[in-house]
Amino acid sequence: MTPDHDRSRRPGGLTGLPDLLRGHRLAAGLTQAELASRAGIGVRTVRELERGRSLRPQRTTVELLATALGLAEPARSAFLAAARPVPVPRSAPADPPPARHHDADAAAPVALPPAAELIGRERDVAELVKMLTDEPAPRLVSLVGLAGVGKTALALSVAHAVAGHHPGGVAGVLIGEGSDAADVLAASIAVFEVSRLPDLAVRLAGRPALLLMDAVERAPDPVAETVRRLAVAVPSLRVLVTGRHPVGLRGERVRPVSPLDVPPPGQDHAGPAALAGYPAVALFAARLAQVRPDPPTPAELPAMARLVRRLGGLPLAIELMAARGRILDLNELLDRYGDRVLDLATSSGAAERPGWDATDPAVAETLRDAVATSYLLLAPEEQAALRRLAVFGNRWSIELAEEVLADDGDPAGAVVPDPVPLLDRLLQLGLLSVRGSGPFRFRLLDAVRDFAAEQAAGAGELTCVRRRHARAMARLVTRTAPELVGVHLTAAVHRLDEVSGDISSALAHAAVDDPVTALRLAAGLSRWWRFRGRDVAGRRWLRRLLADPRTADADPVLRAWASLGVARLAAEHGAGGEEMPSARAALAAFREVGDVTGELEARTVLCALLIGTGGHDEAREQAEAVLTLATRHGRTRDMAVAQNNLAWHGIRVGDLVAARRRLAAVDRLATQSGEQRLRVLAQANLAEVARLEGRYADAVDRGRRTLSALTGLGDPGHRRRVLGTVGLALAQDGRTAEAAEVLAELRPTGTPGASGTPVGNGPGAAHGPSGGPGRTAAWSGPGTLTDPADGICALIEGNLALHRGDRELAAEWFAAAAEAAADSQDRRDLVEALVGLAASTADPAALDRLDEVCRSSGIRLLPHEEQLLYALAAARGR
Repeated sequence: MTPDHDRSRRPGGLTGLPDLLRGHRLAAGLTQAELASRAGIGVRTVRELERGRSLRPQRTTVELLATALGLAEPARSAFLAAARPVPVPRSAPADPPPARHHDADAAAPVALPPAAELIGRERDVAELVKMLTDEPAPRLVSLVGLAGVGKTALALSVAHAVAGHHPGGVAGVLIGEGSDAADVLAASIAVFEVSRLPDLAVRLAGRPALLLMDAVERAPDPVAETVRRLAVAVPSLRVLVTGRHPVGLRGERVRPVSPLDVPPPGQDHAGPAALAGYPAVALFAARLAQVRPDPPTPAELPAMARLVRRLGGLPLAIELMAARGRILDLNELLDRYGDRVLDLATSSGAAERPGWDATDPAVAETLRDAVATSYLLLAPEEQAALRRLAVFGNRWSIELAEEVLADDGDPAGAVVPDPVPLLDRLLQLGLLSVRGSGPFRFRLLDAVRDFAAEQAAGAGELTCVRRRHARAMARLVTRTAPELVGVHLTAAVHRLDEVSGDISSALAHAAVDDPVTALRLAAGLSRWWRFRGRDVAGRRWLRRLLADPRTADADPVLRAWASLGVARLAAEHGAGGEEMPSARAALAAFREVGDVTGELEARTVLCALLIGTGGHDEAREQAEAVLTLATRHGRTRDMAVAQNNLAWHGIRVGDLVAARRRLAAVDRLATQSGEQRLRVLAQANLAEVARLEGRYADAVDRGRRTLSALTGLGDPGHRRRVLGTVGLALAQDGRTAEAAEVLAELRPTGTPGASGTPVGNGPGAAHGPSGGPGRTAAWSGPGTLTDPADGICALIEGNLALHRGDRELAAEWFAAAAEAAADSQDRRDLVEALVGLAASTADPAALDRLDEVCRSSGIRLLPHEEQLLYALAAARGR
């Protein structure tokens, strides 16, 4: 209802009590009953005063009202003066309202609560300040986001920061629930100490001013009408609003307010300094410090990281959870509330509107209520799309969203033709988080995802949505699998790393609901599983899916790739012999359909399995077949891999000249195919050949250059192997101090390849026992082997002891190295350890074992090894 301005105006045009009372009440977000209760007077008195029916209220009543409204000077004096006006003679003409002019250098009047301390919002504040101070500045800026994201605190900080650029003043109004357009307009102009819209234009006199309107979702249409009227009547007034959705006016600049950054899943154990760099953790720690004296213990830090991630980085939720830290430790909080964040409840005004009023009568609401309110703002097709997107557990790309939202013939059908407008809408409503610049940068807040998943389950859509998700993930893996070899290997592995959680959930669901899709997904993952040290679990998945009778009629080529994956993974944990039939069956299937890529891959995997099981001659035949087939089809990379495998066979028979020639071919072919990694690994193997030839200085020099290149490529697994080559060459050359430095660097590290970085390009890549010269061992102490890589250090120590003349200690080290190499695919390491053991002990048993290994593996002793044993035999003969 429009106020009776004539009745509420004092003679002389000054603002009357009815307008001031109503304006201050609405600015405080109070109803008439709430103000009456706070002031200790009757609600009828407040109603009569606002209607102008009580012309001269008692001074005590007015003072109680001023105190209840929290009025400070000079607003309090103006309020009291309006209640007891000085009579003006009827004959005196009414003076026009005095125009207020401010000195340009004077501080702009600010009628706002103090700004709260912000954590993690520095960039948001800076960008908004720039937006509101640049010319021309937008007339309307909307901060939009989910309840509890901190819109009000951000708006208050920004408003205080830009006050100097608004000489007309900065003021704010809290929109009351159910306010009409007249209420909103009256409150908006009253905070500038005027009662009519024309008076506001006169008061500002063209000077910029800023009005902050908070919680506009409480009365969206009245707010829109008020902003329209203000824009026409007062062109110099800028408006900053906060709400759960935009106002919807032309020229509005919408700025979504995102939750605070949270640690990604892999950072839970990153340590206090690293975790503190995430604003959500910093806020949690700051609020926790307010309720308990002790900071989080090291045992609590992972729980804190998981809590803020489950809370989606929402400041309101973080503050609520931290407050419970007065009673529970963080692990107890995670156990009790980790799956119940939607039910966290508070008085929404207390956290969302800091500083407006400590007794703001907000409505109690849970996070579930907050999300549900935003969910109801969506159109039905947008709600359906959100329910589908809730299937993603972490970050996703537009392409994945499009696949999940597309129509593939199921009953749910397509929900949106283009996901981009939908994502923009979700972002505007604060339901979506966008982080980073890569393709996988979209993520629903955990609370939003949980709520949408509940809605999908209630609508009976969950199974269908999960099936869509599994098929989308299978298509992503199928597209990525070919890039898990070659130039794009690292990028492809990291791409799958980013969606690893969704891969796991998709596989688990599809294995029960759609096993053929699960088989397609798993068949493309074998290389990734191998690179990430998941060979045992991956092999188990593939065997289970191949044995499922529902996949028996699947595409034979798909089953062949799955069988080949089983064999590849089995080779990683010494079970290659068990899966030899699978590899042979896969080779036969690929040859039958003329799949050249599959045949090349199957022969390369067979080569690795045969080396591990002692079938060296057939392994060489498979490598030669790969070289012939790859040459015929111009497959340069496969030619390089075959040459590398044949180089290993050259070393096996002691033909180092042939090995060097083949490795030079690997280098040339890798250069032609643009594979820098394969070229570097070939150089690493050339360093090993130089060492085996006794050219120790050359081996050290080449190995150190290769180490630098591997550091740049980010391949710590291969770097360790090359470091072992350098260390052995130094020890064999008698460079004790330098070898000791290498040992110090080797010992603290873990198993090669366990760091999470790909250590090769497949069973035929230029590394290790299955792909060429190399070793798989390092030391933890003579006779105390804890790691398959423990033999490298043992070999280095044995050679150092041998150079010092300490044969007894050398024998212990060489015995440890032989133990480490006993189950290795590369018998060359075992031969080298047994040669050292025989040279140290002159034990016939060592020589007999050496003869047996050489005979069974086809390895021939190198010239310097034969000379060492000849010298030993000559010494024994004397």
